[in-house]
Amino acid sequence: MTGFLLQVGGPLQSWGEHSAFNDRDTVAHPTRSGLIGMIASALGIPRSETLSSTDGPPTLFSSLGHLRFTVRHDRPGTRLRDFHTVGGGLPAHRTAPTAKGGRRGPGRTTIVSHRHYLSDAVFTIAITAPHAPDPDELTERCAAALAAPHWPPYLGRRSCPPSAVFLLAARRDDPVGDLYAGIPLARPRTSSNSVQVRFTSDTPFNGTTGANSVAGPPSTRDAVTLLNDDPVRLAPHDRVYRTRPSYSTTRPLPADLCGGYGPDYLDALLAYLQSPTTPQDDPR
Repeated sequence: MTGFLLQVGGPLQSWGEHSAFNDRDTVAHPTRSGLIGMIASALGIPRSETLSSTDGPPTLFSSLGHLRFTVRHDRPGTRLRDFHTVGGGLPAHRTAPTAKGGRRGPGRTTIVSHRHYLSDAVFTIAITAPHAPDPDELTERCAAALAAPHWPPYLGRRSCPPSAVFLLAARRDDPVGDLYAGIPLARPRTSSNSVQVRFTSDTPFNGTTGANSVAGPPSTRDAVTLLNDDPVRLAPHDRVYRTRPSYSTTRPLPADLCGGYGPDYLDALLAYLQSPTTPQDDPR
């Protein structure tokens, strides 16, 4: 099953699932809506055209619904809360506006918001489209767009740009398998024989067979939760999402997959992607 590999990392990222008004949350990994929105932006699809319809002909945006994401949690990062205030200390004519077109009065001028982020987190993502009419054409088009995006990508919020390591490989024969046995982990090296690594996917983990085949026995941490992050449309003032199951598991991986930090990790990553036993992809 062909697809491509993406790595999502940076100083900050934020993947809201029920963000509203003054409290902007983040879940512990990239959401389906966030990843589809990022790819749609790279393809140059305006928000006004992000409409999934079962009645009319398929659109480029609706075809993104065929994408499947398997996320490896290389580094879960640290949760960070940013405390924001807006409007405080300003003259009356410049304080925060009200819904009725006026301005907030004395004693109520300041709006407080809390914005949550993941700091120093890294996720490696296998992107496939097993049920698309033409899986190779769809995934190759998405990978090409991410290599030369129409609009700059960001990790959940515009203030969160991705790191230089982004599109790892534009085409792989088994990108999900690469997560378990190939692509180096962006975490410190260790003297132990194995490391416990969390995986998240929008399809079930199937033991040793299927799209999300994994080595080793099932973990007691295998779980399924519900996330409201399957996008129907992403118009600025009319965003609609469906609830979908999110599957997670924890598996032991060989400790020699740990690539370390900084230049050490980049060297390990480049060595794997350019090794003669793997197809020669262009790491971006």
